[in-house]
Amino acid sequence: MRSHKCGELNTAHLEETVDLCGWVHRRRDHGGVIFIDLRDRTGLVQIVFDPDTAETFAIAESVRSEYVLKVQGKVRNRPEGTINPNMATGEVEILIKEIEILNKSETPPFPIESDIEVNEDTRLRYRYIDLRRTEMQQKMRFRRDVTRCLRNFLDDREFFEIETPYLTKATPEGARDYIVPSRTHENAFFALPQSPQLYKQLLMISGMDRYYQVVRCFRDEDLRADRQPEFTQLDIETSFMDEDGIMDIMEDMIRDVFQETMEVALPEEFPRITYHESMRRFGCDRPDLRIPLELVDIADEMKDVDFKVFSAPANDPKGRVAAMRLPNGSTLSRKDIDGLTKFVSIYGARGLAYIKVNDRDAGIEGLQSPIVKFAPAEVWESVLTKTGAQTGDLIFFGADKAKIVNEAMGALRVKLGIDRGLIEGKWKPVWVIDFPMFDWDDKGQRWNAIHHPFTAPSCSAEELEANPAEALSRAYDLVLNGTEVGGGSIRIHKTEMQSRVFRLLGIGEEEANEKFGFLLEALKYGCPPHGGVAFGLDRLVMLMTESTSIREVIAFPKTQTAACPLIDAPAEVSDVQLRELGIKLRKATVKEEPKQD
Repeated sequence: MRSHKCGELNTAHLEETVDLCGWVHRRRDHGGVIFIDLRDRTGLVQIVFDPDTAETFAIAESVRSEYVLKVQGKVRNRPEGTINPNMATGEVEILIKEIEILNKSETPPFPIESDIEVNEDTRLRYRYIDLRRTEMQQKMRFRRDVTRCLRNFLDDREFFEIETPYLTKATPEGARDYIVPSRTHENAFFALPQSPQLYKQLLMISGMDRYYQVVRCFRDEDLRADRQPEFTQLDIETSFMDEDGIMDIMEDMIRDVFQETMEVALPEEFPRITYHESMRRFGCDRPDLRIPLELVDIADEMKDVDFKVFSAPANDPKGRVAAMRLPNGSTLSRKDIDGLTKFVSIYGARGLAYIKVNDRDAGIEGLQSPIVKFAPAEVWESVLTKTGAQTGDLIFFGADKAKIVNEAMGALRVKLGIDRGLIEGKWKPVWVIDFPMFDWDDKGQRWNAIHHPFTAPSCSAEELEANPAEALSRAYDLVLNGTEVGGGSIRIHKTEMQSRVFRLLGIGEEEANEKFGFLLEALKYGCPPHGGVAFGLDRLVMLMTESTSIREVIAFPKTQTAACPLIDAPAEVSDVQLRELGIKLRKATVKEEPKQD
């Protein structure tokens, strides 16, 4: 139907007769000459209708926004003074001789190209129209390019792309599974995979050696602002390679995709920091290294002060007292500081102590704060030295349980870095390594796996059981600009170690055999040492396109309530379907409204 695409035409095509198809982006009638910007996936081109071709001109008069057209015409230079430098085709136009309306369109619910803010629910309800916008077309094209580049990289290094099943078995991976009833297996259910974790380990046992898959995953998580119930990840597994080897090849892959798709050169070597160092310096395990602010421990200085707000957590093994210097922060007003105090309260902080350094050389006399009086001059001198404070700086303090201090001060660090324009550099990747193997759940009085129960520890089985609190895992996360884009680990490849990890997690032998018996048996048959990594493709593309949400880089995302307004899903199913599946629904309990007197 077409000889060229709209966005491809330029002065190299002058005097050629071309056939084009596309949507009416904009129509203008200028003194008897009709101009239409015709749009397809590649871009826009201006087409012109002259009254001399009466029949064609009459049809052009009837077209409206978003009509679908097929046209034929000759490429010519735009008249002098009408060149549009903002269009790739801005030097040419097409004088149309023939036109066919392939389909008409009603007025769209929102403008295709406009600065007008459109409610996201409306955009998702009419996603097929939203996707026509140039910005969305570019993001979908960029996502395609990224995916193709990743595939090419792995194909060139002899990875096999292998599909794993979508209908699988429920596994405890930290989120709820989507359950799929089976009509042919009465009272039995499949589950949609949260990840292909166990299948890719089985592929290593099968001798596949190197595997990857661009795979859809499903998690029925509690509602969160930027999570999707279904998402795409690049899943990778390889045998006979340790964590250094895996991180090295993954670095090469990420460098390659940035260079190929954005012409951005990432560092030749990504820095690697331990989990404990990351928590100590940045308050989180996803540090944004573009922000120069850091937390400094000052518990030793505060153990003997009369100020219980500081001395109590300083003497608590589970407490932390940390300081953070904000350069030139003394310009913050009391109103600004009150706003930041309210901000950290979201993370459980009960306050935000601070000191303004008005004159560094004046000692305690040069400090301004309600808390200065609660400690002697030598304590504050030590704090100023540790933080590197200078005249004009502001020091914030966090004092509480370590978890609260880390979360509150870590979030404050990022907020100040962004709000105060302290970002240094464009892209700062970092590997976070040496995660703890387990996390203790006070409420459940049990250990939980930090990553997943198939992650190998960096110690022996005996050392693991003797001291699970201190055991480190052979896990690694890739963080980019404060966002985790990928995570992986070396896996357990021996039955004895896997059984011990299950026991420490409170998974008894019977439960382990019921849920993971196939894995425990497979490990007995010559399982090679292996490890892997999974990258969140949606999240990676979101960062690379500087989008504010992963919904912006997914063609048909769900809303924040995990619903699809486009097709009105999830939806009820018929009684006939339910009977075939042997399912009976329990009616939702309706709370009675209290009677008014």
